[in-house]
Amino acid sequence: FILREGSCMFVGWFTAYLLLLLRALLEGPLAYELFLAWSATPAILTLNVVTLAFVVFHAITFFQAAPQAMVVRLGSARVPPQAVLLGHYAGWAAVSVVVAFFLLGA
Repeated sequence: FILREGSCMFVGWFTAYLLLLLRALLEGPLAYELFLAWSATPAILTLNVVTLAFVVFHAITFFQAAPQAMVVRLGSARVPPQAVLLGHYAGWAAVSVVVAFFLLGA
């Protein structure tokens, strides 16, 4: 439980990192180059690898909690918790495919 709650700090860092990237992009090519150089330092690379692991952990634990927190009904029947869980993972996979499509330029 504590590990999941602590993972929120890494989610916050990921958000801050994306905002810093956006600022660098808006400030022009020189700011972007400086941001890339800063991002390539060993400390930031290590932090971002650890952050990726914690963000994935955070997402997985969120998906596992969703069926208990979310009651979905179709008519009078309750959707099985496994279907809710699989729906979350299917959505995650679909978004990942779309992002990969755009990033890889396919």
